[in-house]
Amino acid sequence: MPHFTKGPRGRGSLFVRGTFGLETALGGVMSQKLRSTLTVLGVAIGVASLIILLAIGNGARVAIARQFESLGTNLIKVSAERWDIRLRVGDVGEVLERVPTVSSGMALLREEEVQVKYRRLVADFPLLGVTEDFPDIRDHELLEGRFFGPLHVQERMRVAVLGYDAWRRIFGSTNPVGQGVYIGGQRFTVLGVLDRKGEGMAGDIDKEIVVPVTAAQRVLLTGRVDELWFQSPDANSVDAALVQLGRIFRHKFNIGDEDPGGGGGYPGNPRDGMYMSPGGYGRVDYWYPPWEEPTSGPPLTVTSLNTMVEEASEASRVMTMMLGGIASVALLVGGLGIMNIMLVSVTERTREIGIRKALGAHPADLVYQFMIEALLLGMVGGALGLTMGYLGTGLATRYGLETLLTMQASGVAFVASVVIAILFGVYPAFTAAQLEPVEALRYR
Repeated sequence: MPHFTKGPRGRGSLFVRGTFGLETALGGVMSQKLRSTLTVLGVAIGVASLIILLAIGNGARVAIARQFESLGTNLIKVSAERWDIRLRVGDVGEVLERVPTVSSGMALLREEEVQVKYRRLVADFPLLGVTEDFPDIRDHELLEGRFFGPLHVQERMRVAVLGYDAWRRIFGSTNPVGQGVYIGGQRFTVLGVLDRKGEGMAGDIDKEIVVPVTAAQRVLLTGRVDELWFQSPDANSVDAALVQLGRIFRHKFNIGDEDPGGGGGYPGNPRDGMYMSPGGYGRVDYWYPPWEEPTSGPPLTVTSLNTMVEEASEASRVMTMMLGGIASVALLVGGLGIMNIMLVSVTERTREIGIRKALGAHPADLVYQFMIEALLLGMVGGALGLTMGYLGTGLATRYGLETLLTMQASGVAFVASVVIAILFGVYPAFTAAQLEPVEALRYR
C-alpha cells in the first residue's frame, strides 16, 4: 500500500493518489457484488421511472396540441350552447361583411348517428354538414375526387364527401366517386374522399360523412346550425376578431351588457355580459341577466382555438412536472440505498481506514475514495436506468400510449442520478475521514 507523508506538499502526486483511490473504490464496490447490484438496481429503477413518465407526459402534451392544430390554424368557433340561440347559415356572410379581421367562415351542423345504406350495408355514421370553405378553413386535402362548391350548398344538393375510415367501411378499396349512398333515407352522390387525418384527429373527421350544411338541414329537418367557424388571416388578428365577433352576436341575440369586471349573479361567474378567461381573449361566454334567464350556463360561447392550444399545452406541462416529481421519489429512494451501502461499507472497513490513516493517509484521500464509490454506483445505475427507460418507453408506445423521448429528459435523469449519488455519498465519506486511527484500529 503506498505511503503518503502528511503535509500539503508531501502527499505524493495527485495522479498517483487519484489512481490509487479509484482502484480502492473499485475494489470496495466489487467486494460486495450482491449489495452493490441491488443498490445500482434501485438507482436504475428511479432513473427509468423518471424517463418513462416524462416521455408519457411530453407525448400527451404533443398529442393534445396536434389534435387542436389538426382542426386548422387561427380559428374562432362560435357555439350555441342552448336551444334558444339559433345560429343560421346566413350569419357567416354577415360576419364576413362586418369584420375585416376574418378572412373566411363556415356554418357547421353535426349529428352523431345517421343511418347510411349502401347495397347490403346498413350502419350508423356521424354526419357533418358544412359549407364549401371547409377544406381551406380546416386545412384538409382530398384523397380522391373533389369537394362540393357554393352552388351545391345554395341549391341544397344531395352530394357527399367521405372521411377516410367511412370510405373504407362502406366501399372497401373501391373508388366511391360517382356512387350513390342513402343517408337518412335520401340518396346522396359521392363526390370525393378526404385524406386521412388519423385516429382522434380533427374531431374524428375520418369516421364522418361530410355533406352541404343545407342538405344536412334537410335530412335532420332543422333550419339551424350548431356552430360557426371563422378564420383570421394571421395569429395577430385573432384577438381583435374574437372581440368583434363577441359584440356582434351579443347584440344579435340581445344577450346582456358587456361587463368584463363581473359581479354577483352566478357563483364564480359575472352577473351578466361578458366573461373573459384569465389567459386573455381566449374564450368569451355570454350570460343572460338573472331576471331574464334563471338557468345556469352560457347560451353562447366564442372561443379561440389558438388559446385553447396554449391552455392545453400548459396543463400538459404541469402534468409532466407532476409525473416527474413522482418519479423523482423513486430516484431519492435509490440515493438512500447508496447512503446505506456506504455507511455499511465504512463500518465494515473501519480497521482498514485506521491502518491507512496510521500510515499517513490524509482525510481527503478517504473522502475521495468513498465519494468515488458512491459516484460509480450512481453512474452505473444511471446508465442502466437509461437503457431500462428507453425499453419501457418503447413498450408503452407499442401498447398505444403517446410518448415523446427527448435527449433533454434523458440527460436530466442521468445527471440527477449522479448528483443524488454524490449528495448521499458525502456523509459516509466524511464519516470515514473523521475516524481516529487509534479508535479505528481497536475496532473488531
